[in-house]
Amino acid sequence: MSWEEEKRKFGKEITGQLYDAGMIKTFYRDRPQGWKLISGLWSPIYLNLRVLGSHPAILRRVGYALTRLIQEECLCNRVVGLATAGVPIATSISIQGGYPMGYTRKLEGVKTIEQFNEKITQYGQHSMVEGDFESGDSIALIDDLVTLLNSKLIGREQMIAEANRRDIKISCNTIVVLVDREQGATEAAAKYGLSLHSLIPFQSKALEWLKPKFSKLEYQVLTHYFQDPDFYQNEEIQQELIARAISE
Repeated sequence: MSWEEEKRKFGKEITGQLYDAGMIKTFYRDRPQGWKLISGLWSPIYLNLRVLGSHPAILRRVGYALTRLIQEECLCNRVVGLATAGVPIATSISIQGGYPMGYTRKLEGVKTIEQFNEKITQYGQHSMVEGDFESGDSIALIDDLVTLLNSKLIGREQMIAEANRRDIKISCNTIVVLVDREQGATEAAAKYGLSLHSLIPFQSKALEWLKPKFSKLEYQVLTHYFQDPDFYQNEEIQQELIARAISE
């Protein structure tokens, strides 16, 4: 079996497990009123992978699949979990793949590089990243999913700042996530000279993998939403969907 076939098998299997465990939630099955995202946009789907650690069998499978991905696609000798959702995933990779791991500390109120640069002047000599590192290390940053790239860029800056604090030279140009929502992160990563690797490309593959589990309405709305999210910001459209989800 080629790596692409193996990767697809892992992705399809784990996507189904995430949906069955309620970590992929939809307006149709879980919450007719949908979700208001941090961005302020309304969404008919919500991915909550922060509870992955409560499902050890799935977490174990995720760790194994991402270990295989790292072995096949990445050049790294250590992994760093991004606080907080990336930490259990990095731990699973570390245990199953034998990669030494670390994890970033959560920086409250920091959502942009500009805010990070302001925060670091106040941070003093405290560790921004926990774990043992050596000069020459090649680090892969691990997280649950990616929408935009801001949190990954901040994690990278934390790793670089920590390396500078310890006076060591490391490479930190690889990002590994379980799910890529495919909303521009790959293109953004390329602009920064970073490589982004994911097991589950959500828009192009996961929706098709989940089609047998979806209702007809569920599949139609979610597919269209990823193509044109602005269409669903209309309150009348939202109310229509809520009514249809409840009635069906």
